[in-house]
Amino acid sequence: MADAFVDPGRIRSYHAHIYYAPATRPAAERLREAIGREFTVELGRWHDEPVGPHPTAMYQVAFPVGEFARLVPWLMLNRSGLDVLVHPQTDDAYDDHAIHAMWLGSKLPLRFEVLRRARPA
Repeated sequence: MADAFVDPGRIRSYHAHIYYAPATRPAAERLREAIGREFTVELGRWHDEPVGPHPTAMYQVAFPVGEFARLVPWLMLNRSGLDVLVHPQTDDAYDDHAIHAMWLGSKLPLRFEVLRRARPA
């Protein structure tokens, strides 16, 4: 029996996580300003220390499904060498980060054990 396909209608919204280091924070700041100015998004707080499954400093950009086709191609071309994780928001944070995610730049080693503890039974 084949695995069932996942209905894209389950996607409520998306997150982009913009990763930075102390040396690349100025580039991350410029990118954040441009994203906030050009797109319909909700900019999350700066996290200068690892938080949740994220192994390094980052901030989150939350955006609606309808903004995906504009924002993600723009990030592909304008991420200033920063690593970016883009994932859907469904009812399963583990699958969203581990299986359904896409990376722009290098794929960082997420701390999935944090999400396993929160994963629904």
